[in-house]
Formats: sequence, structure tokens, C-alpha cells
Amino acid sequence: MLKDLLDQFICVRLVKANGLDLRLFQFDYDLTFAAFFLNGDGAIYGRYGSRSEQKNAAKDISLEGLRKALAAALTLHRDYPKNAAALAGKRGPAPKYAVPEQMPPLTSRHYTAQLDYNGKLAASCIHCHMVGDAERKMFRDAAKPIPDDLLFSYPMPSLVGLELDPKEIARVTRVLPGSPAARAGFQSGDEIATVQGQPIISIADIQWVLQHAGDSDQLKTGVVRNGQPKELTLSLGSGWRRGNDFAWRTTTWDLRRMAFGGLVLEDLPDENRADAGLTKDALALRVKYVGQYGDHAAGKRAGFQKDDILVSVDGKNDRMSEALAIAYLVQNKKPGDRVPIQVLRGKERLTLDLPLQ
Repeated sequence: MLKDLLDQFICVRLVKANGLDLRLFQFDYDLTFAAFFLNGDGAIYGRYGSRSEQKNAAKDISLEGLRKALAAALTLHRDYPKNAAALAGKRGPAPKYAVPEQMPPLTSRHYTAQLDYNGKLAASCIHCHMVGDAERKMFRDAAKPIPDDLLFSYPMPSLVGLELDPKEIARVTRVLPGSPAARAGFQSGDEIATVQGQPIISIADIQWVLQHAGDSDQLKTGVVRNGQPKELTLSLGSGWRRGNDFAWRTTTWDLRRMAFGGLVLEDLPDENRADAGLTKDALALRVKYVGQYGDHAAGKRAGFQKDDILVSVDGKNDRMSEALAIAYLVQNKKPGDRVPIQVLRGKERLTLDLPLQ
């Protein structure tokens, strides 16, 4: 039973990021639920909590999966500290700022370690996603490209071809043909036990390893197949993480402000392209929403309208997702740059000048 397992832990619930120890609590800050399984000395047995879309959380987490992660954490705890070396990789490098309120974008907004209970409780609360916002904004404020690992962050295993059962620890249900996982020899039914020597107790643990993998890396993976251990090598090709669509994330809202002045875009489906005179390989990002206020209204002030179709961005007209278009602009253009964007409005083609934030 889940309760019986939880009774073996000291359970602590954190509902704000004010004062959060960023040296310890490093995870996907866009999650609405995340769990850490810790030893009292700060060793991390594992993480739990994964998400790949905004609305359907049950696609990636389950009570069954949480129960099995709890049981696996207790097994690791019983072996501790003999397994301390294998757990070392579950802690990330020391961050520049120990707590969120020290990060300049949050300090400048007067956030502190304490909540204001005298009428400004909500306004004084640092939400987890604001940590990710601040990480990206520091690069933007310094006029530096936002790196891939902060844009295409915490990739799901499906990005490398592994579909996993959310009701299990890390059981492969499908290997996508032609993927890195297929080339590595993964099979449906494999139980992933370790990656890069780290014991795996959840999908989130695999995401942690992927998050810290290089642009082109070799990940040693231990699996159990038909009861027998087997080692596979997962080879990641250059640019592998850029297939990770981050448009569902809360923090994309601020990226949209930076790149497109508050426009929300969606790739035009194939069945609608012929009517617009566009091929399947062409850029066609339809304006789904136009921001109305402040810097989020820069697109509106530049003349963009709902249902405009972007067909060229800074001279680029090959098909790309909203995420890739955002990434291009925040990695290649600086705040204050102006970008020519050609749009299709009905049958008319217009060129609009978009100022970047």
C-alpha cells in the first residue's frame, strides 16, 4: 500500500520556492508535482515527477509508478552508504546562486526568503517555474544565447526512442523504429536498471541523466531482459535534444515575449496547407493568440493579427515548430534587434518588422 510505504519516510511538503536550496533541489521547474527521495545527509536516492504536455499529467505519472519508486528508494536506503558512489551523479553541479531570491531577475523584483502574510501573500511567492524563467532571463539580459539545455530541458525518454510505462519504474513498452534506442538494441519489455551507473527508480531519473548528457554522448545503460542483466550503449547524435518540444511549458510564455513579442504560434497542419498555397516543407506558423499588454504586446504593436501565418522569419522559410523558431531567435538575435517576418494574411503577403525583447 502507498500509505505503508510513505509511513517509512519523513514526508515534507514544499509549496513555495522562496528559500529553496538550489544546490540540492535541482529538477524540472515546470512540473506541478515533483518528489525527491533523500537521505538525511542530503544524498539523493531518486526523483519522481515527469511531464510531456500541459493537460494530461496521467500520461507520464501514476500512483502505481510512485509506489514502486518509493519501494525502490527504500531498497537503496537499506544499502546506503555502500552505494554512495553510484548515487553521486544524482546531485548536480553547484549553482551560482544558492536560493532563488539571489538570482538577479528575482532580486530586482524584491523577492525574499519570506512570504508577506500582510496582504501580499501571492505576490511575494516564488513559483517553481520562475526559477527556470530567471535562469533564461539572466542569459537574455546579458545578450548571450540561451543554451539548449535551458530551452530543450529535461527530455522525455521518447525523444531518444524509448516509450516507458508510467505505472512501472522504467519498463520499455515500445522502441521507436530508427531511433537511437533502436540502434542501441533496446527491446519492448526491457527494464532499465541503471544509466551512466546511476540506479534508476523512475522515468524522472532517466530525464535527469538525459538533461546532463552532452550534445553527442554515449550513455551506458543497464537493463534487465527476461530476468537477465544486459548492458546497452545509447548513442546521442549532435543536436539530439532539439526535437524536444517545449511549447507546453509554463516558462514558454516568457520565451514568447522575448522572441515573438507575445505571439502564440502553432504549426499549420498538413491538411490546411494546400488551401493556403503552402507545401508540407514550408514554414507555416499560424498566430493562435496575440498578447495584449506590456512587452507581451510587442507583436500586436508591430501589426501582427490572429490567424496570420508566418511564412518567413529572418529569411528562414523551412518548416519548423514554434519551439525551434523561438530557439533560433533567442540564440541568434539580441534584445533590441529587429527581425523581418513575412506573413500570409488571407491571400495577401505582408512583411512586418518585429522588435525582440
